[in-house]
Amino acid sequence: MTSPEKPLVISCPAPRSLELIFSPEKLESLKNRYRIVEITDEDLPGLADDVLAEARYIIGQPPLSHADLARLKSLKAILNVESNLLNNMPYDEVFARGIHVVTTGAVFAVPVAEIGLGMALDLARGITDADLAFREGRELWGGEGNRSARLLTGADIGIIGFGDLGKALNRVLSGFRAKIRVYDPWLPDAILHEHGVEPADLGTVMRESDVVFVVAAVTSENRSFLGAEGFAMMRKGAAFILLSRADVVDFEALMKAVESGHILAASDVYPEEPLPAGHPVRKLKGFLRSAHRAGALDVAFKKMGDMVLDDMEFMDRGLPPMRLRRAERETVARMRSKPVSVN
Repeated sequence: MTSPEKPLVISCPAPRSLELIFSPEKLESLKNRYRIVEITDEDLPGLADDVLAEARYIIGQPPLSHADLARLKSLKAILNVESNLLNNMPYDEVFARGIHVVTTGAVFAVPVAEIGLGMALDLARGITDADLAFREGRELWGGEGNRSARLLTGADIGIIGFGDLGKALNRVLSGFRAKIRVYDPWLPDAILHEHGVEPADLGTVMRESDVVFVVAAVTSENRSFLGAEGFAMMRKGAAFILLSRADVVDFEALMKAVESGHILAASDVYPEEPLPAGHPVRKLKGFLRSAHRAGALDVAFKKMGDMVLDDMEFMDRGLPPMRLRRAERETVARMRSKPVSVN
């Protein structure tokens, strides 16, 4: 039996696991410092009152009712390792109780930014299409193979959303001496200026960009806000790169804009995941596809565990979490992301 002096942690990180997000050494440290009760989301309401009353932390983001919260008398923090903030608990009560809601989403910023850069270079230079043509013996040599190619250096670039992902994108693009315009209605212009980017409205970003990166979270206010009208504004041959969540885009309109030859596109996310075998985007020319793998690197998952363990130690000492991003009471209930089903 584990020592009763150790704080109790409820673990329900599905679809992730403790073994995925903690290195063997960090997992051993977690188990040495805490008593771990591993459950599924559905199991939580059925836990004994004394277990819930003693729980100090929840690793995961299970649905919580008012009744569940009333039984979680010692809860200090909900440590979301899924990274989407789901509207599945009474946040007003959570915050009124002083319970922290924190997310590990920042671990994905650099991996997603790097694959986004790769997609932009691929679309600008036709790398994947040229490779496929070469394999099939229909390659075009030299300038013949570059008729539609363009440089990313000195380009006009738009970023929609400027949270952790947007800021990481701005950093990886810094060497290209591009003009970067950003649309993010949740940030003041002063913050954007501090990062060396130009604040712009959505129409300007869509009209004036050679490449548009979409890294905005899904909220109750922006579902499908990027649609046919916006795609029609874009420069002919411009690239639209979707890296955050498919629900911010009218995906049918995006496919039509690509099919017409007006724009190129790349996406790591889709309206349904996994995508049905017969979905038309699978064979759409001018569309670069990635299977929601932009951030899913082992190094990112293990960084999650490091951050969780560090912040639990801070909170054990009566200090606030410092490494994880804290949810904001004014915006968290507006989030509308779907939970991931595959890591």
